[in-house]
Amino acid sequence: MTAEDAGKQGTAEADAAEEAAEAVNAADETVDAVSAPGPDGAPVRTSRRFPAVTTDTARPEGGGRAAGADVPPPFRQWPLLTVLSATGAGLLLVAFDVTRVGLLLIGVAMLAGGVMRWCLPSVGMLAVRSRFTDMVTYAILGLAIVLLALMAQPEPWLKIPFLNDIVHFTVRT
Repeated sequence: MTAEDAGKQGTAEADAAEEAAEAVNAADETVDAVSAPGPDGAPVRTSRRFPAVTTDTARPEGGGRAAGADVPPPFRQWPLLTVLSATGAGLLLVAFDVTRVGLLLIGVAMLAGGVMRWCLPSVGMLAVRSRFTDMVTYAILGLAIVLLALMAQPEPWLKIPFLNDIVHFTVRT
């Protein structure tokens, strides 16, 4: 083997090594797990593993604007404003000694918040957690407030027959 043949063989090996390195680099470029672009504009490779340090909070499902950008800012959050205004009206009624009706209005506002969270694709700031968690929370709070308002003394609008027995059983005199 001459020196010229050895040089050609070394060049062929170097070319093969370069091709292998390019193949490894091509394998590193992922197609499926890409998040938002990085600072340089290139897609950033992500991992399916949770990060060790949380840097941001994910927006809840349906947490976008409830109306378009052409609507003035407060009215973009109309679902939240609806629930808050109904709750405020209920508190105002309670302050003016119309307690049962005021509490019913507060409970119905909570139930309406749960229904809006279930039906509407985007509810703005009414979305706090996942859709399921929000719906269950609004429904339980609304139902409890409505039932307690209906059973308020004196002269309850809703009479539960076994409730008296439960109270006598738990609190013996």
